[in-house]
Amino acid sequence: MFRHCKVFITKLKNLSFQGSWRSRGSSAGERALQYTVGQKIHGFTVKEVTAVPDLFLTSVKLSHDATGAQYLHAARDDSNNLFSVQFRTTPMDSTGVTHILEHTVLCGSQRFPCRDPFFKMLNRSLSTFMNAFTAITRCTRSPPRMPKTSRTFCLTSIGCEKDMLFFFRQEGWRLEHKTPTDPSSRLMFKGVVFNEMKGEFSDNERLYAQRLQNKLLPDHTYAVVSGGEPLAIPDLTWEQLKHFHATHYHPSNARFFTYGDLPLEQHLQQIEEEALSKFERTEPNTAVPSQTHWDKPRVDHVTCRPDALAPDPMKQNTLCMSYLITDTFETFTLSLLSSLMISGPNSPFYKALIEPEIGSDFSSSVGFDGSTRQASFTIGLQGMAEADTETVKHIIAQSIDDIIATGFEEEQIEALLHKIEIQMKHQSTSFGLALASYIASCWNHDGDPVQLLKISENVSRFRQCLKENPRYLQDKVQHYFKDNTHRLTLTMSPDERFLEKQAEAEEQKLQQKIQNLSDADHKDIYEKGLQLLAVQSTTQDASCLPALKVSDIEPIIPYTPVQLGTAGGVPVQCCEQPTNGMVYFRAMCNLNSLPEDLKIYVPLFCIYNIHYIPTPNQTKLDYRQQAQRIELKTGGMSVSPQIIPDTDDLDLYEQGIILSSSCLDRNLPDMFQLWSDIFNSPHFDDEQHLRVLVMMSSQELSNGISYSGHMYAMTRAARTLVPTADLQETFGGMDQVKFMKSIAEMTDLTSVLRKLPWIKRHLLNPENMRCAVNATPQKMSDAAGEVERFMGNIAANRKERKPVRPTVVEVRSLDPQAASSASRKLISEPHFKPCQMKTYFQLPFNVNFVSECVRTVPFSHADYASLCILARMMTAKFLHGEIREKGGAYGGGARMGGGGLFSFYSYRDPNSTQTLSAFRGGVEWARAGKFTQQDINEAKLSVFSAVDAPVAPSDKGLGCFLNGITDELKQRYRERLFAVTDKNLIDVAGRYLGVGQQTCGVAILGPENESIRKDPSWVVK
Repeated sequence: MFRHCKVFITKLKNLSFQGSWRSRGSSAGERALQYTVGQKIHGFTVKEVTAVPDLFLTSVKLSHDATGAQYLHAARDDSNNLFSVQFRTTPMDSTGVTHILEHTVLCGSQRFPCRDPFFKMLNRSLSTFMNAFTAITRCTRSPPRMPKTSRTFCLTSIGCEKDMLFFFRQEGWRLEHKTPTDPSSRLMFKGVVFNEMKGEFSDNERLYAQRLQNKLLPDHTYAVVSGGEPLAIPDLTWEQLKHFHATHYHPSNARFFTYGDLPLEQHLQQIEEEALSKFERTEPNTAVPSQTHWDKPRVDHVTCRPDALAPDPMKQNTLCMSYLITDTFETFTLSLLSSLMISGPNSPFYKALIEPEIGSDFSSSVGFDGSTRQASFTIGLQGMAEADTETVKHIIAQSIDDIIATGFEEEQIEALLHKIEIQMKHQSTSFGLALASYIASCWNHDGDPVQLLKISENVSRFRQCLKENPRYLQDKVQHYFKDNTHRLTLTMSPDERFLEKQAEAEEQKLQQKIQNLSDADHKDIYEKGLQLLAVQSTTQDASCLPALKVSDIEPIIPYTPVQLGTAGGVPVQCCEQPTNGMVYFRAMCNLNSLPEDLKIYVPLFCIYNIHYIPTPNQTKLDYRQQAQRIELKTGGMSVSPQIIPDTDDLDLYEQGIILSSSCLDRNLPDMFQLWSDIFNSPHFDDEQHLRVLVMMSSQELSNGISYSGHMYAMTRAARTLVPTADLQETFGGMDQVKFMKSIAEMTDLTSVLRKLPWIKRHLLNPENMRCAVNATPQKMSDAAGEVERFMGNIAANRKERKPVRPTVVEVRSLDPQAASSASRKLISEPHFKPCQMKTYFQLPFNVNFVSECVRTVPFSHADYASLCILARMMTAKFLHGEIREKGGAYGGGARMGGGGLFSFYSYRDPNSTQTLSAFRGGVEWARAGKFTQQDINEAKLSVFSAVDAPVAPSDKGLGCFLNGITDELKQRYRERLFAVTDKNLIDVAGRYLGVGQQTCGVAILGPENESIRKDPSWVVK
């Protein structure tokens, strides 16, 4: 996987504690403190032991005596352990050697001589995360996250050269016939990474971010595309890949990281005996030198594809100014400074660039980026007109001058530091993974990762600097921005022939390769294509891989106690949890009485409602003041659409919005006062602010399609199958994308503004509410009192309104076992008629996103568990091979959703209808029973890894509150998963997915497709 990494202060949001926050005797951290500097442990020497009380952990730094490999262990009372190893990889060309090597080495090794052990381990353990990244930090990381019962495994070498050559061709690139078995079919470029990067460069913002880095840091490795430039990838040879592996994938260039309550010494012994003892020290020349500082600013320009869904077709340009910061940068201070300059409506650049509506939004490259050897800061706009180029340059320069002159308000700084306090207290289930990501760049470039974690110390030092020098931040702006001559101004504009030029260049590259082929070469290509197909089609013996047994899984789920009550006549669920001084509040408000024509406006209402909270003494700038209040008093407030399918009936569902917020214990009254202001304010009349939010939302939706196209395809494919999917398409599918674009194109938003108060009257009504609170036992009484007071404050909004549809049934209790009248009001759709539809969205991409969805059964049905197991098994044992290995797509598979939809999908796929055939092939494979008991067991392990994934204290009890899925229902589902047999799987494959048995929908997002356009069975958009 290729990804861009950015070190923002917001990364701290996941650096929060998970597990019991009370200290325990002989805790993981206390045991780690017993290590001493100089102590020898299985070939490693302890270099440093440091307590990090901010994050409830103890860090242990070690080095491997023989190879020099670095090791960092973060000991913490968290059973969701993590193992990661990263290599500093510094390519000097854009052939994608690091990216292709990352893919290739995970396809097999000497110790695990089977195809794709990495993917196979996803189904042989209870790991909650397993992946590998080639990142702009110029490192390659492989971090599996696993519970204590899992074993660590290491890929000890590149493995059998003959096999790995096959995988290089499969994962990287190859010349092959379009149909490998037909030598008369045309030759073409194939390869997983080749197609992945074609998809990556279909995203204009990602393309811009890549070019910005290349041009800001042109002297060394950052001048190239580490993930691979699509047209440069075919220049990579097998010999070059082997050489890069030998010089970079070596323990002397490795940094090992482990996290959690795992036994450190046992892991050190395993790593030493099974991996490091086989190597000797080398001197890897992988360090990234400093970029030579420019003596004057530079200007450059790039082009991109036009965006058919842009908010304003005449404003598709991007402009950013990016500043390189020297080696001695202060990461913490500059991260804070970046947030103060760009985050929220009170920031100077938001006021200067966003509010005047010059562009649709900040560029996604905006902000502080500490992922490279030398950090940078970028500011600029996307969705702007070319004619505004000089205006934007002037505004940026003037804004910097204004910041130097006036600085920042003290309340802004306090709001930001409050956010850090919240982020330190919030408990996350992905702490170890976030920690590995947070320290990666600093450690990779020989910084001290432990110092990065001393957050309170950094905050204290920051406060002291401000106290000693009130102009401390202004001086930083003067030094790093105003006086910085290493500044790049990069513009980007759409080129109508962009994709056409790319296709022509690819064809030219292909013909150059073909022209140099002899008859023997043509024969060799055909034979190698057949050989690779044979390897891909061969069932591999995976018995060499470690694996858990289904019997290792706990048969009974832990019970989560909740208490049901009322406040002001509104049902309230209370869940006492160790929330570490935080209180979490949710409220579900149904929209059953909302007229049908207003439903498509609900997402816009949610955006406007939380961004604009006028007070009774409203002034023009009140929304800024309220944004400041939110940051000062809460951990964030959000309103979002919610569609909840019933657990028993596919045509029953709940529709509404969910309100969410959190705060420190001390700020409870303030948080609920903010919610009271939202409910009680009658003001929806700031057209300018609405237009800003509309443009930003429309741009975000448009940008997201190239990254999440498979999700849009699945949503569209399902819309005619169940009523929940139809509403989901309205709220978050392509319908919503096009609707928001149409709003963005309106010159007068008065008619839209007039609709928002009507929506508010229907949605923000206590008559339609239920609430949930998660807090510590000591704080629950106070929290319940504040909810009661909140209900009293908004009582005037209470009004019984008749539902639009007469088919509202109030039949679902929040907990059938409890003596409570609390229930959910569900919509019945007795006249909904599922129908089949095939939809094709022609978009300016060079890859496809394909989906087919089938209507099956709801969560409580006896066959639901079998369909879940079938989806995982079909993905791992059939679809992965057909769609990714043979088809060349970056990803693909099947999933079973809680709404009763069995969904097939592919991601960044060079194929379209061929992939639909692969979906059908998966069904026939399952119906024929071409799987083993081991395949079933692995699928069960994979499903249980998700079912048993850790749940943060803030989210405990939410399944019952939102979906009515009680612990009893979860236990019943669990027992059904254990009981699934091969006969069950064959039965459900034929009964629900077989041709003639299913009601299905199909959707594809992709480039122009002449055969589909001519097919009358398709609806082409």
